[in-house]
Amino acid sequence: MAASAAATIATPLKCGLLSSQGFSGSTRILQLKKNEKRSVKKACRGLITAKIDLSPPPYSLDALEPHMSRETFEYHWGKHHRAYVDNLNKQIVGTELDLKPLEEIIVATYNKGDLLPPFNNAAQVWNHDFFWESMKPGGGGEPSGELLRLIKRDFGSFEVFVNEFKAAAATQFGSGWAWLVYKANRLDVGNAVNPRPTDEDKKLAIVKSPNAVNPLVWDYSPLLTVDVWEHAYYLDFQNRRPDYVSTFMEKLVSWDAVSARLEAAMARAAEREKEEEMKKTESEDNLTNSEAVEMYLDPDSEDSEAT
Repeated sequence: MAASAAATIATPLKCGLLSSQGFSGSTRILQLKKNEKRSVKKACRGLITAKIDLSPPPYSLDALEPHMSRETFEYHWGKHHRAYVDNLNKQIVGTELDLKPLEEIIVATYNKGDLLPPFNNAAQVWNHDFFWESMKPGGGGEPSGELLRLIKRDFGSFEVFVNEFKAAAATQFGSGWAWLVYKANRLDVGNAVNPRPTDEDKKLAIVKSPNAVNPLVWDYSPLLTVDVWEHAYYLDFQNRRPDYVSTFMEKLVSWDAVSARLEAAMARAAEREKEEEMKKTESEDNLTNSEAVEMYLDPDSEDSEAT
């Protein structure tokens, strides 16, 4: 899902703890608000700042064993995820990003692909929270309901979808992520709005992204992700990424979480369509009224010139 405008470099707030630049800009976020806890503190005299906390996985660190070990979580969540949180807080303290939701920070600092300094840490904090919540003890299997129906509609079968998702994850060169997304009323390019939305746009798609990039910056709604940075699986699978991805799909995926995300994404898409239709109607009404006023004034103008 992409920003309506890139972040604008602004004058930083005055404080000895601040970075050399601040950012301003507004975005429209399609993704559900994450549950980051923001603890408020004073960064310097007269300035209140918010701190992004490290959220724990929604289960104990050994709950996914034997498929994902406690040792992996201690390194992956306890060290890597923690480092992203700590570094992001250092980068945004006192800037105009400080009080913004994490999703807004991500889209603003993506800056149409010309990444601003906080982007990588912000995106990695969000990505990892989303990844932990994409799994559950006793996961895997096959989804049901509307999610399964759309998977079969858009991929042909659940088996084809699984194979394509595994292939995307296995072939992402270097570090990155593979995603299942809901793409609503948007062209398949970054930062472009589809002027002719159709039902063909309201579909599921598989995408992969390098490093910290996630689908929020393309204005897509993420539904599922798997982390293919090597630190995500090396302790359990060494360099066998395909085996790790297969285990993720077959034993760990929380289809309940994916289904809930799909429901929310479809509701947001419908609300956006409604808002866009209202704006279109309002614009047409204003144009009609303007033309009516012009037609009313023109005869008087002509009569005046004739006399």
